Amino acid sequence: MDQPTIKTLGELKKNGYKPKTVKEEIRQNLIKSIQQKHNPFPDVLGYEDSVIPDVERALLSKHNILFLGLRGQAKTRMAREMVNLLDEWIPVVEGSEINDDPFMPISLYAREQIAELGDATPISWWHRNERYGEKLATPDVSVADLIGDVDPIKAANMRLSFADEKVIHYGIIPRSHRGIFVINELPDLQARIQVSLFNILQEGDIQIRGFKLRLPLDIMFVFTANPEDYTNRGSIVTPLKDRIESQIVTHYPKTVEVSRAITAQEARVPEEQQKRVEMPELCRMLIEEIAMEARKSEYVDQKSGVSARLTISAFENLMSTAERRALREGHEKTTVRIADFIGVIPSITGKIELVYEGEQEGPMNVAYRLTGQGIRTLFTQYFPDPQSFKKSSREPQNRKTKPAVNPYQPVIDWFGRGNDLLLLQDATDEGYREKLYQVDGLYAAVKQFYPSSDEAEVALLMEFLLHGIAEFSLISKKGVEAGGFAFGDILGSMMNMSLGSLEDEDDEDNM
Repeated sequence: MDQPTIKTLGELKKNGYKPKTVKEEIRQNLIKSIQQKHNPFPDVLGYEDSVIPDVERALLSKHNILFLGLRGQAKTRMAREMVNLLDEWIPVVEGSEINDDPFMPISLYAREQIAELGDATPISWWHRNERYGEKLATPDVSVADLIGDVDPIKAANMRLSFADEKVIHYGIIPRSHRGIFVINELPDLQARIQVSLFNILQEGDIQIRGFKLRLPLDIMFVFTANPEDYTNRGSIVTPLKDRIESQIVTHYPKTVEVSRAITAQEARVPEEQQKRVEMPELCRMLIEEIAMEARKSEYVDQKSGVSARLTISAFENLMSTAERRALREGHEKTTVRIADFIGVIPSITGKIELVYEGEQEGPMNVAYRLTGQGIRTLFTQYFPDPQSFKKSSREPQNRKTKPAVNPYQPVIDWFGRGNDLLLLQDATDEGYREKLYQVDGLYAAVKQFYPSSDEAEVALLMEFLLHGIAEFSLISKKGVEAGGFAFGDILGSMMNMSLGSLEDEDDEDNM
């Protein structure tokens, strides 16, 4: 809707405008949204049956809200999307610092304007996108920042006493009057600053430097907090928490499918990169499985959480890893490989907090371990469970029908004959495929389950099969400094490790 053309208070009265509070606006627009079966938070995925119903109930009750959840759970996103429930345009007294309602002015400036000009008082219009204020709580935030203070420079320039209301400089909260105001990470706010919010939430008024001033502010407050903050950095003082009517707990995606949809929505991939790099379904799913494994890993601090930003960053890095290879080799197009997940390691190490055992293991090793666990979990969705062949009476735990013989045995036997395979991450597409076809039985094993797959799909599945049976300890796998993986016989690898240990012992004895 275009901005209204009404310019004065008199015209506004003739037009029949009826003022509403912020919470009443949100309530009325939410009622229409629910009746029309429209989701007011279309960009927030995975909360349709959990968080969003709680938010709708709170907004219908005209409550202030505290979102309580770990990092990367769309708490701020939920708050920002609430502006879509505001009326598109509202009138304000032109020139007002705190967006005064022409029918209910609360600032000295607006009251004087209306008293002097009456129906000729100029009116401007405020769009809903501008009616959102946000402040990250940090220990250095002051009452003056949030509420306001006396401005000595203004007093000097205007030759006014400090007792004159005109010398007040309003903080960010009064300037959010008639809008939505968000304080992120509330426990980080010092207790004495949290106390300054009591009256605003309960009575809707503020106090500045002892002024006998009552500003009945009209604000929808949204707070966010991380449960971990309660022990690490601070807490929400009890009287303030008591004044926040609804506390809503958020959560991470409950399924891989939801997590994948969030990643696809949030990842920023240049159009040029999209044309150059193809991301197979298998690789998309593996990214999500890695995050799921991290959220239950004994090495990762589960109180800190594993943000959805991990999968978003991992997706972007995976695309860039494949693109870099294509650029170096002069290929116009390429497909993401399992070896490209080496490029995802920085996205994992930078997004997880480790417990003591994880620190002892090392961030890099934990990242590789999580990737391996993701491969192992995903493997049984594409191929029969290798463990099902150890006992003939055991049925496979996936959708594939169990073959009469172990389809992996020819591959295992090939490595058992002393062969090995080096798959470098920067190998050309042709060299990559040639290496895979060297392994006896590998192509046949993939084709047995995916007979209609094209050449690129078969190559990826062949590589995935190698990584999968390595994770089930049927062959050996180790990373190489050049960037890639070396596959070999599991028994030969164990023998080499044993011999190496014996040599170390001999060296110690000879010292």
